[in-house]
Amino acid sequence: MKSGGNEILATLTPPVTISLENEKNPWLAAAARFDEAAMRLKLDDGMSKVLRTPTKELTVNIPVQLDDGRLEVFTGYRVQHSLARGPAKGGIRFAPDVTLDEVRALASWMTWKCAVVNIPFGGGKGGVICDPRLLSDAELEKLTRRYTAEIIDFIGPERDVPAPDVNTNEKVMAWIMDTYSMHARHTVTAVVTGKPMSLGGSRGRPEATGRGCMFVTLKALQRLGLQPENSRVVIQGLGNVGGMAARLMAAKGFKIVGIVEYDGAVYNPKGLDIAALQRHRHDTGSVTGFGGAEDMDRQEALFLDCDVLLPAATENVITSQNAARLRCKVLCEGANGPTTPLADAILADKKVFVIPDILANAGGVTVSYFEWVQDRQGFFWNEQTVNERLEEIMVESFDAVVG
Repeated sequence: MKSGGNEILATLTPPVTISLENEKNPWLAAAARFDEAAMRLKLDDGMSKVLRTPTKELTVNIPVQLDDGRLEVFTGYRVQHSLARGPAKGGIRFAPDVTLDEVRALASWMTWKCAVVNIPFGGGKGGVICDPRLLSDAELEKLTRRYTAEIIDFIGPERDVPAPDVNTNEKVMAWIMDTYSMHARHTVTAVVTGKPMSLGGSRGRPEATGRGCMFVTLKALQRLGLQPENSRVVIQGLGNVGGMAARLMAAKGFKIVGIVEYDGAVYNPKGLDIAALQRHRHDTGSVTGFGGAEDMDRQEALFLDCDVLLPAATENVITSQNAARLRCKVLCEGANGPTTPLADAILADKKVFVIPDILANAGGVTVSYFEWVQDRQGFFWNEQTVNERLEEIMVESFDAVVG
C-alpha cells in the first residue's frame, strides 16, 4: 500500500494555486475547488486536511500472459477517498493515460457526488494503465481478474463497490464479481454495480447518467424560463452518457443540433436524428459522413450557438483557452471534470448557468446505489420505479444545490 504515490500529494498545502502550467492536473483542480468550498463553509484547518486527503491508496503491478505468449506487466490503482458516509463507491477505468493523480481526483469527486445526492457511500475510484483496443477479450479478462485479485482485500459490499467507467462495461463487472465470489466461496452480487441483468443488475442503470443529466437540465431551463422544445443542445460524446442523454433529450423535445466526437463533429440546425446517427456510427465507426448533417471541426463545434452544452466525454475540455468562446446559456457537466478551475471564473463572468459534474452526472451513482440495495435485499424493482426514484433524488438535489 502506498500513501503518497508522487510528489504532488506530499507537497499539497492549501490554498492550491492553479496556473496555466498545471491547469489540466485533475487532482490539483479538485483540491483547488475543495479549498474554495472549505473557505466559504469556514471549515477549520484540521477538518479541511481530513476531508481533502485520500484515506487509502493502492498501487498494484499486474502480470498478464498475452495471447502470443509474451508476459506484460500493467499498473493499476484503487483509491478510497472517504469511507465516512459508507462504503467507497466509484468506477474502474481502463485507459493508456490513467494516472494516480487522475484516480485521486475522481475518487474525491465521488465523495462529494454521493454527498450531494445524499446516498450512503463514500468516494473511490480505480484505474489500470492499458489500451483496451489493443487487447483481446481473453487478455482483458485475464487483466481484470488479476487486478481484482490484487485489490480483493480493498473491495466488498461493505468496503468498496466498483462500477464501470471509461472503457469498462457490464462484462468487466461480471468478471470482477465472479473473481470476488470465487474467493468468498459464494455468490456476492453486491460487490459491484453496473452488472448484467442476469447477475443482479438494475433496470434503468445503462440510461441513468444520461437520464440524470436530462432531469437537471430541465430544472435549469425552468429556472431560466426556457422550454425544452425551443432549446438547442450540443453534446460532446456519443458514448454511454452522451448517447443516452441525446436519445432521451430528443424524445423529450429538445433539438439536438450538434454532436462532437473524438474524430469529428456533425451539425444540423434543424435537429439531428439521433437514432439514425447512432446507427451510422455503429456501421461506420464515426459520426462524420452522416447524411442528415454537415461535418465540422470538433473544436469549433463546442462554440456553436446553443442553449445547452453538455460535455459528456473526458476531463479538461473547457479551459481558460476556450471558455470565453462558448455560446451556451446552460453548461451541464455530464463528464467528470470537463471544466478547469481557471475556466470557472470566465464562465461566471459570461453568466453561464453551470450544472457541476458532482450533481449533473450523479444519476449513474444514484442508480448504482439502487442496484446495491436491490442486490442486498434480493428484491428487484421495475424500470418505472427506478426512474421515478432517480428523478425524485435528482430534482431534490438540484433544488438543494441551487438553494
